[in-house]
Amino acid sequence: MSAVVVVGAQWGDEGKGKVVDLLTEFADLVVRYAGGANAGHTLYVGDEKVVMRLVPSGILRPGVRCVLGQGMVVDPQVLVEELDELRQRGRQAEQDLVISDRAQILFPYHALVDGLREQAAQAGQAIGTTKKGIGPAYEDKIARRGVPFSYLRTPDQLRDLASRALESWAPTLRALGSDVPDVAAMCAPVLALSDRILPLLAETSGLVDQAIRQQKRVLLEGAQGTLLDIDHGTYPFVTSSSAVAGGACTGAGIGPRRISHVLGITKAYATRVGAGPFPTELTDDQGRQLREGGGEFGSVTGRPRRTGWLDVPALRYAARVNGLDSLAVTKLDVLSGFASLQVCVAYETPDGTTEDFPISYLDQPSLVRPVYETLPGWTAPLTDARTLEDLPRTARAYLRFIEERVNVPISLVSLGPRRNETILVHNPFVKK
Repeated sequence: MSAVVVVGAQWGDEGKGKVVDLLTEFADLVVRYAGGANAGHTLYVGDEKVVMRLVPSGILRPGVRCVLGQGMVVDPQVLVEELDELRQRGRQAEQDLVISDRAQILFPYHALVDGLREQAAQAGQAIGTTKKGIGPAYEDKIARRGVPFSYLRTPDQLRDLASRALESWAPTLRALGSDVPDVAAMCAPVLALSDRILPLLAETSGLVDQAIRQQKRVLLEGAQGTLLDIDHGTYPFVTSSSAVAGGACTGAGIGPRRISHVLGITKAYATRVGAGPFPTELTDDQGRQLREGGGEFGSVTGRPRRTGWLDVPALRYAARVNGLDSLAVTKLDVLSGFASLQVCVAYETPDGTTEDFPISYLDQPSLVRPVYETLPGWTAPLTDARTLEDLPRTARAYLRFIEERVNVPISLVSLGPRRNETILVHNPFVKK
């Protein structure tokens, strides 16, 4: 049995897309279990740049079956646009894509509410969402007024459910200065795509469980990162779904004992998009160097990412709440050229004590002070390294420092955006 969960161990944007793409070489089935079109994966296949927003990046490998699980909220228009883009690249994605009929439909009114809320938020109160409607769609789901994809089979019932949801949003829309849109106009673009989507619908929980029972290699792909998780992140500056490994069970519909390995992805430094606490953030020239060297701009929004030094206590926290078996360290190459590197190793709290990761304090970042250690940097470029021994001594020492302080072994090191710019120390699909 091989079911590997890939999760972000920071604030998202850790390079999960590349890691998932690499591991799909060994996978039979790739399942995305949470989030929506707010979580883009940027991949480089040869010299071609590909941005995936909904469909798992495993779709780029012919013969690998991909699933959008029931834990997702899916914008039908974005989905079909992505399928058309793949078709233009010569990939008939519909052949290998299955969508849970229990996944939630994201309607245009969800994006309308999301954008108006962010626009109206007072200074310092905006969450920094992508304005794609993800949060409002999950609100409808939790309030039990959402519309699962199964209702594409019964358009009249779909309109009735959407009408109920829109009635609930009406006071919010009016308070935000907007007219309440016509439900028929909101449903029309969704129903217009029924012919494309209906053939892809299935009960996917049983499909995933059966694949695991048949000893197939299943890769479960999360969205965002641990510190954006609705329960375990820096609330309220979080996403609206479960971004941790436990979300793979609920979002894909499998039991926890089916999971054989949890791989956490971390950059060699730290980034964050949107508002919220970021204790190791750099706003100086070093921060700009990280942003420019790492191409730190959102793949969905294009927004510049906030950058900072690696936060080891946060990684220990991610290791604990996810039960990490190993780490993948991405963008180690971006640190080339720094004479020295700062690493956060603890936090000093208001009472003078040192704590590991006081997440309850992080909604008031002025109350905690990161404690740093300084490590030597390196100047040599790393993109040609293919084994750990090819790396400069200080780069190897930096990786060992992470392993020892987090107490989780590193199984993969990424040194650039392309598939071959990678050191695979251990394949998570292979038992040691």
